[in-house]
Amino acid sequence: MNWILLIIAGLFEVAFAACLGKAKETTGIVTTYWYIGFLVCLVISMLLLVKVTQKLPIGTAYAVWTGIGAVGTVLVGILLFKEPATFWRLFFISTLIISIVGLKVVSH
Repeated sequence: MNWILLIIAGLFEVAFAACLGKAKETTGIVTTYWYIGFLVCLVISMLLLVKVTQKLPIGTAYAVWTGIGAVGTVLVGILLFKEPATFWRLFFISTLIISIVGLKVVSH
């Protein structure tokens, strides 16, 4: 269950980064709504991270959380914000995914 909560926390990290990107593209009250979304996602992500670190090793949990956030944010950037999907970006994102899975496999 803790691993599922950690994945959800990582997805909320992706969501708060996406909210920042969308806020940059908007003006007026819409920008405020994106910043509110950012804060809500940030709080949920952090609370879930705090919860899972009570059972999982902090180093593993934090590395997986930031890894999900990094991979997800790059993918959101490519898919939503039209950032380049170069070979090397995708190659290094792949190595990050392999590292995240490896941490899960070797953690008890």
